[in-house]
Amino acid sequence: MIEPLPTASLMRRMAALIYDLFLLFAITLTYGGLLTIIKIIFNGTENLEAVQPGLAEQLLSMAGWIIALCGYYFICWRKQGQTLGMKAWRIRLQQADGSMASPEQCIQRCGLAPLSFLILGIGYLWLLWPKASGCLHDILTQTQVVVTPKEKK
Repeated sequence: MIEPLPTASLMRRMAALIYDLFLLFAITLTYGGLLTIIKIIFNGTENLEAVQPGLAEQLLSMAGWIIALCGYYFICWRKQGQTLGMKAWRIRLQQADGSMASPEQCIQRCGLAPLSFLILGIGYLWLLWPKASGCLHDILTQTQVVVTPKEKK
């Protein structure tokens, strides 16, 4: 019988998130650059700052940005169960049986994890509860973030 992997600690998860923030910043810059190029194509370069986007355009831009950021997590979690930050800190997202998270679980995590952080971090601090098996969004999506064993050289 295979020994279950230990649940990743809050510190390890936060360290991986800090690594991922650098990539999320790069994605944000790329997305902003693409929006600027599109704006130049449709409006030209004159009065670039003078043309203020309307509310609908702002909401559409924000939705696209959120989709781009969630897309990074979705692709990484579905491909190998790890983002680059998670790989650096040797943690992986999986289901309880060790299989990869389903597309639905990944989408749910993309919505619930930021909410866990925004409500004063309570969703993440849930992990510190003595009998907790994960963060609140882990429990709600029926996934777990585990520490992977060191690779043997």
